[in-house]
Amino acid sequence: MEKVVELVFKNAGGTKKTITIKAPKDNIAASESDKVMADIVAGNVFETTGGDIAEAVEARVRTTETTIIK
Repeated sequence: MEKVVELVFKNAGGTKKTITIKAPKDNIAASESDKVMADIVAGNVFETTGGDIAEAVEARVRTTETTIIK
């Protein structure tokens, strides 16, 4: 089973953009993800085709299970 954290933002053009982080620690608190996302927006470190990252939307954990068909 693979687990990732997805940080979802809106850029200046209003389009949602997602940053995916592999192998996150367990039990991430909302306060932790909120702080990281606020730092990303404030730091203006990412640029997208629709402009700079302008707003944090949500953080979520996605778990994927892969089963090989034999």
